[in-house]
Amino acid sequence: MDSIYLLMIIALAVLAIADLIVGVSNDAVNFLNSAIGSKAVPFKIIMIVASIGIGLGAIFSSGMMEVARSGIFNPNQFMFNEIMIIFMAVMIADILLLDFFNTIGMPTSTTVSIVFDLLGASVAMALIKIGKNGGNFLDVVNYINTSKATEIIFGILLSVALAFSIGIAVQWVARFLLSFNYEKKSNWVGALFGGLAITAITYFIFIKGIGGTTFAKQSYDIIGGVTIKEFLKSNSFTIILLCLIIWSSISFALISFAKQNIYKIIIIIGTFALALAFSGNDLVNFIGVPITGWQSYTAWAESGIAPENFEMGFLSDNVPTPTILLIISGFIMIVTLWFSKKAKSVTETEINLSREGDGKERFQPNYLSRGFVRLAVGFSQMASYILPKTWQDKIDKQFEKPEINLALTKTDELPAFDMVRAAVNLMVAAILISVATSMKLPLSTTYVTFMVAMGSSLADRAWGAESAVYRVAGVLNVIGGWFFTAIIAFIAAATIAYLLNWNVVVMVPVLLLVAILLLVRNYIAHRKQTTEAKTEDSLTKAESSSIQGVIHESANNIANVVKRGNKIYTNAINGLAKQDLDLLKKNKKQIVKLSSEVDELRDNIFYFIKNLDDSSVGASNFYIHILGYLQDMTQSLEYITKVSYKHVQNNHKKLKFNQIKELKEVDERFDTFFNNTQKAFDSRSFEEIGIILGRKQEILGLVTSKIQKQVERTRTEESSPKNTTLYFSLLLETKDLLNASMNLLEEYYNAHDSSVKPATVIVNHPKSTKPVELKNSKESKDSSDLTKEQSESPEQTDSTDSTETKE
Repeated sequence: MDSIYLLMIIALAVLAIADLIVGVSNDAVNFLNSAIGSKAVPFKIIMIVASIGIGLGAIFSSGMMEVARSGIFNPNQFMFNEIMIIFMAVMIADILLLDFFNTIGMPTSTTVSIVFDLLGASVAMALIKIGKNGGNFLDVVNYINTSKATEIIFGILLSVALAFSIGIAVQWVARFLLSFNYEKKSNWVGALFGGLAITAITYFIFIKGIGGTTFAKQSYDIIGGVTIKEFLKSNSFTIILLCLIIWSSISFALISFAKQNIYKIIIIIGTFALALAFSGNDLVNFIGVPITGWQSYTAWAESGIAPENFEMGFLSDNVPTPTILLIISGFIMIVTLWFSKKAKSVTETEINLSREGDGKERFQPNYLSRGFVRLAVGFSQMASYILPKTWQDKIDKQFEKPEINLALTKTDELPAFDMVRAAVNLMVAAILISVATSMKLPLSTTYVTFMVAMGSSLADRAWGAESAVYRVAGVLNVIGGWFFTAIIAFIAAATIAYLLNWNVVVMVPVLLLVAILLLVRNYIAHRKQTTEAKTEDSLTKAESSSIQGVIHESANNIANVVKRGNKIYTNAINGLAKQDLDLLKKNKKQIVKLSSEVDELRDNIFYFIKNLDDSSVGASNFYIHILGYLQDMTQSLEYITKVSYKHVQNNHKKLKFNQIKELKEVDERFDTFFNNTQKAFDSRSFEEIGIILGRKQEILGLVTSKIQKQVERTRTEESSPKNTTLYFSLLLETKDLLNASMNLLEEYYNAHDSSVKPATVIVNHPKSTKPVELKNSKESKDSSDLTKEQSESPEQTDSTDSTETKE
């Protein structure tokens, strides 16, 4: 029996490493987003700065595991065997929960996760003890540190509301004073802003980054024999004033003489500060429980007492963590930061919600988001009645964004927000966390950084009429996820603790195996999702400004739609013939994905037309028409797939043999038609389209004859209304699919001019002084992801006049 505890200690060590990995993947969003979103400095520099902060924070980490040891439960109420069950339940639940959030790319709080894991497991074990001893349910308060749990819940609500409100206020004032042309302001303005921001971040480093470490809790003669923490607390005002004067002077010198961008410096220092604080204080969330478990095991092994009789009251004492463990933890966190793809997914969520401008929105609007947006619009209209017109004009001028002549297809090169907003995000988050730490309020770092970013986005008018309802929905989803974290963490840890207590010898290996399988499954699912985003068959946006350019450029799209449409149509017929519900279900997902890609191409029409020159307006008409035909094709395929799935799902009568045979004949003829069409577009042999168009009546006649046969069957032998309705629906929609396909081919056949070669595009890259050639040829334009394969909308001369045309 005793060997099971050694196994549990080994398992806790392995889980600690895994928890460090998933924890960093989640919390990287806290200190990377402002720097990454603003693109103030190269990505590698950001990572190096963050890595240094994490390394130093880990080395100087407090190592004091109050939360894991006695912050949530009263250890003197539990025995060693019960404590080990609590710790195992906590680690298994915590790692699975954090990995789940990382997989879906949503940021959550590791602090709340570990606290509610501990609370859930402790309550479950307390109830088990009460049940065995015949106590009262209310006795559970003797086992749990209820005041700490109350503080955590209060901290959640406070951090959400406070961080969002202050983020709005500070960003609005900063933007009103600096505008978007902040680089043209007087040197003293930037110096003062730099002084304020760096002072706030420096104070944050002292209070949060260093103030919570063991190093800060030791007394030193040089500061009067008091601890650094006491010294910082008693001399806060003096330190802040001196820092403000010193940093403002340094900022002025850097701007005036060294010609440095002070906002970049603020972002670098702020990134370092948040990474330092994260590692120095949140490390307990990942290794606190395993280390406490190891220390408990060591004390029990030396005692020689039976595990069910060894009291754990000594956990109330403070025992420092060995430095070597902190160094190893810091190294694991740094490696994870550099190589974790899930960390990038979580980071992209916040940047996407706070970015400037329009684009593909990840979240769909809901009732609450629409209500909040309407409320905000009402307040805005009310303010317009109250404020004088001159004031409104002045405010609008300060918030007026500079025009950037860059196509939507190149918006990935633009920063998500400018350096002023990035600096405000870091500065406000640093101030709030510092003040909360000094007041001993348990604000979550994740909550503060996220909500400040959302508040500053709202104040900066990044959420326009085109995007507000989606962004608000995203924020509500993330906030809902935070409360979901607390509830699920409590329930999961309590359930696992109950199972372990039922039979610890059997359940430890079983639950560890289940945890491993779930982690592997999540990894595979995330990898598959990432891979699908880069699939060859995805559609690409048109960028040319001439008809011939669009013809050649969008040929891949047509070939891909035809290829995927052919497969979808065949699967629908095969699924009906075999009554294969799984195949039809997968087919539904495929057509939904194809439809969404075509819809996104249509959403790009505005930007496509805006980027055309006056001599190339004809390209817009052609592009609009082919997109309309593509949408008609996907709508027909979607209907065919939906009715086929519904028929099989509802267990209606199977289609008769003759009906299946006729549908197979139609499918085979369509397969030939689609294959010939695909080959013509893949090879750019647009002259062959005429041959395909010549067979329209033949295919149409085949479908019409099948309809007529069914009419005759219905009058004489057909007895199933559902079958008849389905069969007619399939054939009629097949005719619509054929007509849409033929209309698209006619558009290409009539517009294509073989004497005009696709033009070479000469553009000026925004970050280069040399022109870049973009060729609208097959070699230079391979099919790729709809949102990734994007190049700049060119200023292209008309291809008929250009002397620089190339194949």
